[in-house]
Amino acid sequence: MQHDINRPKSRSDANSRPELITPTAPIAVASHGGRAKCLQRLVRMDLPVPRTVALSFDTVHGIASGQMPDMTALLEPFGPQPLLCVRPSSEDPDWGGPGAVLNVGMNDALFVDLCDRIGQDAATAIYIRFVQGYSINVARLDPDMFDGLILEGREGLHQVLSAYEEETEEAFPQDPAVQLAGVLRSMSRAWEGTTARLLRQAKGAPADAGLGLIVQEMAYGLGKGECGSGVIQLVSSSTGRPKITGRYLSQSQGRDALRKDGGSIYLARDPRGPSLEDLAPEAFAELIDYTRQMRIRLREEMQTEFTIENGQVHVLDGVRIRRTPRAAVRIAVALANDGVIPPAEAILRVEPRAVTEMLHRQVDPEARTEVITRGIAASPGAAAGKIVFSSAAAQTAASRDESCILIRRETTPEDIRGMHASVAVLTERGGITSHAAVIARGIGLPCVVGASDLRVNLKRKTVTMADGRVLKEGDEITVDGTNGSVILGSAPLHEAALDEAFQQLMAWADQFRDIGVRANADTPADAEIARRFDAQGIGLCRTEHMFFDPGRLTVMREMIFAAQADDRKAALEQLLPMQRADFVELFRIMQGKPVCIRLLDPPLHEFLPTDRDGIRSLAEALDRPLSDVTRRIEEMAEHNPMLGLRGVRLGITMPEIYDMQARAIFEAVLEASRDGAQVVPEIMIPLVSAKREVELVKTRVEAMAALVRSASGQSFDFRLGVMVETPRAALRAGEIAPHTAFLSFGTNDLTQMTYGLSRDDAGRFMKTYVQQGVYPEDPFHILDSDGVGELLQIGANRGREARKDLVLSICGEHGGNPESIAFCRQAGFDYVSCSPYRVPVARLAAAQLAVKEAIRP
Repeated sequence: MQHDINRPKSRSDANSRPELITPTAPIAVASHGGRAKCLQRLVRMDLPVPRTVALSFDTVHGIASGQMPDMTALLEPFGPQPLLCVRPSSEDPDWGGPGAVLNVGMNDALFVDLCDRIGQDAATAIYIRFVQGYSINVARLDPDMFDGLILEGREGLHQVLSAYEEETEEAFPQDPAVQLAGVLRSMSRAWEGTTARLLRQAKGAPADAGLGLIVQEMAYGLGKGECGSGVIQLVSSSTGRPKITGRYLSQSQGRDALRKDGGSIYLARDPRGPSLEDLAPEAFAELIDYTRQMRIRLREEMQTEFTIENGQVHVLDGVRIRRTPRAAVRIAVALANDGVIPPAEAILRVEPRAVTEMLHRQVDPEARTEVITRGIAASPGAAAGKIVFSSAAAQTAASRDESCILIRRETTPEDIRGMHASVAVLTERGGITSHAAVIARGIGLPCVVGASDLRVNLKRKTVTMADGRVLKEGDEITVDGTNGSVILGSAPLHEAALDEAFQQLMAWADQFRDIGVRANADTPADAEIARRFDAQGIGLCRTEHMFFDPGRLTVMREMIFAAQADDRKAALEQLLPMQRADFVELFRIMQGKPVCIRLLDPPLHEFLPTDRDGIRSLAEALDRPLSDVTRRIEEMAEHNPMLGLRGVRLGITMPEIYDMQARAIFEAVLEASRDGAQVVPEIMIPLVSAKREVELVKTRVEAMAALVRSASGQSFDFRLGVMVETPRAALRAGEIAPHTAFLSFGTNDLTQMTYGLSRDDAGRFMKTYVQQGVYPEDPFHILDSDGVGELLQIGANRGREARKDLVLSICGEHGGNPESIAFCRQAGFDYVSCSPYRVPVARLAAAQLAVKEAIRP
């Protein structure tokens, strides 16, 4: 036995000696771990906690290095015949730790004593359990050594002791100090092993995270009278609603009651079977009282781990209950409503991304499922349906009220109709800001992209899995866009939960946040969702999506095929009332809230078919020879269309397009205003890179405004701004800003152009780049605050220097990301805009940032 004289001098006495947990002992989470601190709080509450000693992080680290504490001093508080349990106490319980070891100190002498006190059967069970646990966890013997042995009764005890002696060639240790030293050494070294370190780092723990150990007097849970163990909590971990849950098992120890085959019983009276309330009503009432006290004093919903010994309750531990996202919201709101915590703290108790899960259906986490592939979780929620491989098939299925899942190699604007008709989307290619991902998030559709293990065969209408299995059209799968998995068959789903607790949390969030939150909404349906989630307006309306409706697409294609400006104007005259009607509906839905409309942005080839059947149908619709249509499509092809004739370049080379859109906006303003909506539209010019581009478009937009005012005899206002998507626009913001009322940073394209990455193709290698540390995160998922962020900061600073009242925002997908919102607050942006279903996430994240800043010393 080694004594504390061998401790290194660098460790302080306060942090190196074992501490008996008393109300005033120097116990802290940072030095002894969360379990030790919780037990001290329970002791302060005068709950029946067995005598406990805490070992600090320093002590445990020393043990792992071979420097043992004074074992005599450590065992002294427990008397001459101790029976102990050793448990881990890490700083964060989610970091894990070695498993508990029960019944340390059990030996032949104590066995004889316990036979008299609690009975031979109970004493034998305790001894056998300890020999098994010690053999496996301390002596590192193979668990198989106990196979075939009798594990009960005197004969069973003899067999396990003999098996230990045979394997180790020495008798089972009888000295409690030797036993405890072996357990402490084993658990300490297990924590500092490479595997354990990598596992906890994967959970977010620092590489040098410490481990404390607690040594606690055993409450037997076995013996005469009513004895047993269990756990109890007062709310459901799944829903957060009040419900007494947990299990109890007579004649058991530790967490035996949670074993599925353990024969445990209910806690509260239950028609399905026996309960602790029937068996020991007084003990049951005490447990309810203790757990309620914990909720108030510890300011958290807790699970109580307990043992009953001859009818007497012992509280072994209190653990923050595990909870689903929807339960987390209900628990936080209930604690605040009951005055246990303030609303500001309730806001901090909920992970912003967890709110997303409440907005959509989710796969039942307890259901048994078979995951057949994984990809990038691009749009949250889950849905089950039959596989289809085309928009036409999806629409046909929807007409029959059949749920279908659209599978594509990657989606294009032509697939939008099919996406609307589907319950989920799965693509072989693509990243977090690919076409499928952006559209799916906008319409709240579960989506998994970049499932590169798949092989989609559109001709045969099959998809081949990594294991060689082939699924065909009509087979059923479940797409889980929350975690990126694809499940064979129809998985059980939980419905969305936008209840009173959710609404209350969001109301509190709005009281604290100090940055605006708008929604990206392209259609009246999107706007309705934005309103439902209390967006403060529309920060990006992409007008091109309005043209993909079947009734408009042919007219749009006629305009594209027109050789002369007058011919284009004729086609645009047909599109004008359609655009105007959409804008009127958007203005009415938003009821005076700001609506920012981006003028046409994508290259015109995106509106044209690419397959033979589509080209033939277009030739028929336009009454043109197939050869002419094919040739025109080939003429419009570009080597790099995302950097070609699109955005403001269309507005300058084909000004009649933006003329039509501006006229539609202004006429819609007048029509919506007649119904009482005071509308001041915001018109945004896309893909700007030079001041002169803004000047040219601004002149024509103002001319169209004057024309509409003159024709109608009515006045209206509007605001003109620029979408900053090119690095040059950010760098030249100082000369662009005087001509605009706002700058809205389109971080999807800005990231793409800054990195020289295709957002549609980066998913193929991004995981490898992140794993190897090339990028800390996917820059399309979390805003690159160093590179792209510097461009934003330069653009913001130069823009505001040139125009003090310049409104700044971001409208890329980063707008709903908590880390990106933090950057925008610090940079002085006025609002962020994101997909409608990410609006609640952004509202909560913004509130949390404001609260944390307010309480920061």
